[in-house]
Amino acid sequence: MLERLAGNDALKRELGTALHSGRLPHAVLLVGEPGCGAGFAARCLAADYLYPQGGPHAEAVLKKEDTECLVLQGEGASGQIAVKRVREMREAIQRSALSTDAAGRVLFIYGAQNLNGSSANAMLKIIEEPPEGVLFVLTATSAATVLPTKTTIRSRCAAYTIAPVPTDECAALLTREGLPARLAQELAFLYEGHIGTALQAFRNDTFKAALGLAKELCSYAAQNDTYRTLVLVTKYERDRESFLALLWQLDQLCSAVLRRPAYGAEQCGGLTPDRAARILQVSAATRKAVTGNGNLRLAVAVF
Repeated sequence: MLERLAGNDALKRELGTALHSGRLPHAVLLVGEPGCGAGFAARCLAADYLYPQGGPHAEAVLKKEDTECLVLQGEGASGQIAVKRVREMREAIQRSALSTDAAGRVLFIYGAQNLNGSSANAMLKIIEEPPEGVLFVLTATSAATVLPTKTTIRSRCAAYTIAPVPTDECAALLTREGLPARLAQELAFLYEGHIGTALQAFRNDTFKAALGLAKELCSYAAQNDTYRTLVLVTKYERDRESFLALLWQLDQLCSAVLRRPAYGAEQCGGLTPDRAARILQVSAATRKAVTGNGNLRLAVAVF
C-alpha cells in the first residue's frame, strides 16, 4: 500500500525495505505539515505491516475500518490527548486477542504534538515495554511542535518526513481523483503540492466555502472596498474557529499572489503583490490577537 503514497520515493523505499526484511522498528514517527498526507502514509504503512499480501483487510485499513487498528488522537476544545485515553488504549491492546488474519496490531497516535506531560509519560511506558506484535505509528505536524517533555518518545521512534509533492505531480493526482484539470492545477499551485489540503478544498463544503469567501475578500481589498469587507467579516464576530479558517485561506491566496502575480488577476479580483503582502501582515497580527484569547469582535473590527 505504500506505493499509493504520492511522491516521497526515498521514504517509501526505506520503509518498504525495513518491512520486507523484518527490521521495521516497533514505533515510527511520520512528520509532515497538515495536508501532506502523514495520516494516509501511516495507514499505508499499517496496511503493509498487518496484511503483507494486501486484500480486503488492507483496503479496510486505508478506510479506517480495520479492527486491528486502534486510534488515539486529540479530543475536545483543547485538542489534547488525555492521559485517560492513553491508559484506555494500553488496556485495549493488552486484553484483546489478535486476529488470525493479521500479522499484529497497530496503534495510531495522530497528532503526537497534542500529548501533554501526563499522557506523554503514559505513552512512553507503553512504547518502552511494547506488547508483542504491536506497531506504534505516530504522526506530528513538525518535530518542533513536539514539546521537550516528549523528546524521549521521539528517541524511541524511527522518524521520517512526509514532503509535499511537486505541483505538476499533485495536479495529475488530483485529476485522477476526479477534479477538472484546470481546478486541479490551481489547487496544486495554491496549496503547494499538499494533496490532502487540495482534496479537502474540492470535497469539503465548509473548506470550499472558506476559500470562496477569502477570494471575495481579496477582490474587495483590490478594490479598496471597506464596506463590503466589513459586511463579510462581521459574521465571524462570534465564531473564532471559522474566522481563523478564513484567515488561513486568505494567507494561502496572498502567498500565491506573491509567488505568481498573475494569480491575483486570475483568481483574486486583481489583487497586487504589494497589497497581498500587506494583507499577510494584517492577517498575522489578527491571528495573534485571536489565538491569544483577545476580544474576537474587536479583532474582527480591527482587521
